[in-house]
Amino acid sequence: MTTDERRRPDARPRAFEEVLARIEERIAADGLTVGDRLPGERQLAEQLGVGRSSVREALRVLETLGVVASQAGRGPDAGAVLTSRPGNALTDLLRLHLGLATLSMREVIDTRLMIEQWAAARAAAAPAGTASTRTATARMAEAIAAMDAARDPAEFVEHDIAFHLALAEAAGNRLIVAVMRALRDALRRYAVDAVVRLGDTGGLQDDHRRIHRAIVDGDAEAAAAAVADHLARAYPDSGPDA
Repeated sequence: MTTDERRRPDARPRAFEEVLARIEERIAADGLTVGDRLPGERQLAEQLGVGRSSVREALRVLETLGVVASQAGRGPDAGAVLTSRPGNALTDLLRLHLGLATLSMREVIDTRLMIEQWAAARAAAAPAGTASTRTATARMAEAIAAMDAARDPAEFVEHDIAFHLALAEAAGNRLIVAVMRALRDALRRYAVDAVVRLGDTGGLQDDHRRIHRAIVDGDAEAAAAAVADHLARAYPDSGPDA
C-alpha cells in the first residue's frame, strides 16, 4: 500500500459534521440557554436544508458530548433539550474528524484496536443488569441482525458502525464513544472496500457474535481477543509494513 493510499483522500466534512457546526451556530444565534428546547428533528432538517438522518446523527453526537438530552414522545415535551452550551468539546471533535484525514491506516487501526479492546473488556466487566449495559448489548444484537439482512457492502458497513459504536457505549465512557465515532467515520470508505474484498461477510459476523457473546458472558479476556481477531480479519494489510 502506498503512502497516498493510506491517507483518506476526501477531507471534506461529512453532512452530519456540517450539521453539528450549523446547530452550534443556531444555538448561539437564537440565544438558547440550558433547559431550552431545540427545534424538532424535522424542523431542523428543513431549516438547515439537510436530510433528517444527518440531523439525527448530529443530535446523537451532541447527546454523547452532553450538550443535549433527547426525550422520546410527541408534543411539547418531545425533542432535544440543551443541557450545556457547546464549547471547546464540539470544536475539538470536529477538528478530530478533519485531522484524521492526515493519518495512516496503520495509525487509525492501532488506535481502534487499543480503544475497542479496552471498551470490550470494560463492557464485559460491567454489571450485566445495569440499564446502560442492557441497552448497549441490545443495540449490538440489533446491528448484527441488520448486517445479516444488508443488501450491499455500504449498508453492511452502516450497521457495522452501529455495532462498534454500541460496543463503545457499553463501556460507559462518552469520550470513547465520540472518538470511536470519529475513527469509524475516517475508515468508512476503507471499511466498504474491506467488505468488498472479503466477499463473504460470514467471518466478520462470526467475529461480531463472538464479541457480543463474550461481553454478555462477562468474559473480558475473550472479548478483547475477539476484537483483535476481528480487526486483523477486516484489515489484514494494515500491518507495520503495509
